[in-house]
Amino acid sequence: MPPSGRCARIKPMKASQVRIIFMGSPDFAVPALKLLAGAYPVVGVVTQPDRPAGRGRELQAPPVKVAALELGLPVLQPEKIRQPEVFQQLSDWNPDVIVVAAFGQILRQNVLDLAPFGCINMHASLLPRWRGAAPIQACILAGDAETGVTIMKLDAGMDTGPSLSQRAIPIEPEDTGGRLFDKLAALGGELLMDTLPDYLSGKIFPQPQDSSRATYAPMLKKEDSLLDLSQPAETLARRVRAFNPWPGTYFLMNELPLKVHAAHSQPGFSQAGKRSIINGKPAISTSDGFLVLDEVQPPGRKPMPGKAFLAGARGWLDSK
Repeated sequence: MPPSGRCARIKPMKASQVRIIFMGSPDFAVPALKLLAGAYPVVGVVTQPDRPAGRGRELQAPPVKVAALELGLPVLQPEKIRQPEVFQQLSDWNPDVIVVAAFGQILRQNVLDLAPFGCINMHASLLPRWRGAAPIQACILAGDAETGVTIMKLDAGMDTGPSLSQRAIPIEPEDTGGRLFDKLAALGGELLMDTLPDYLSGKIFPQPQDSSRATYAPMLKKEDSLLDLSQPAETLARRVRAFNPWPGTYFLMNELPLKVHAAHSQPGFSQAGKRSIINGKPAISTSDGFLVLDEVQPPGRKPMPGKAFLAGARGWLDSK
């Protein structure tokens, strides 16, 4: 018998014969879609519906939809993928494998079982570390030295399925959530293209995760943006990096939000919340050290360096 999780094979398949459905929504999934479409028949793309965005709240297409239309691929945008007519369309596309990358909806068992090779997911962490919705931010928040991408076979759990391959990269001191997002999107597309041929030919097969080592990265909320100055400065500096560009971070100055786009920690001690100036930049004390503000955005203004803000800010040292 084949090892647990191994896909049963009927016969080897050439790339030109492999019918793929791609499911994804944000920018993270676009490099993988473009690479797949250049090597395999992508018979359909499933993505989230257009959503209102921006100040005008105009409908905006998901990046994957934009890329799919540019590639001339059929697009399906179900409000709920569990709708019977959606499953019928997936069945009509007759996929050999379904590739998933940050799709944004839970797949039911009938979809997981639809394709002979199952549903293959591109997850932005080194599973089982950081299962869940926000693994990129979680690894920065935790101060991890490295992260990476896992190509795995989906099951009914939350990122619990067996792994096919992994590739790691170091987390650099200057990496923000946005910068790491871009790195992992490119890495994930490359790893997917390196993994899929061997999986489809039976050269590699899924290996169970060690669930005893699992950690979880819950979905981020806008409320997570507020910086809690009772935490250590290094923790807050990682939070600023992790939440740039979304959901962002801020604290209240004169009862108004001062957004913090970049900051670093510096040793020292003062009453938490007390304003000061360090090396010509605004700083605020925490429970352990100072958070030095390298780039901020006052209400109604554009982002600016901390020194420029300080030059125009009245009463920084007296503000509350």
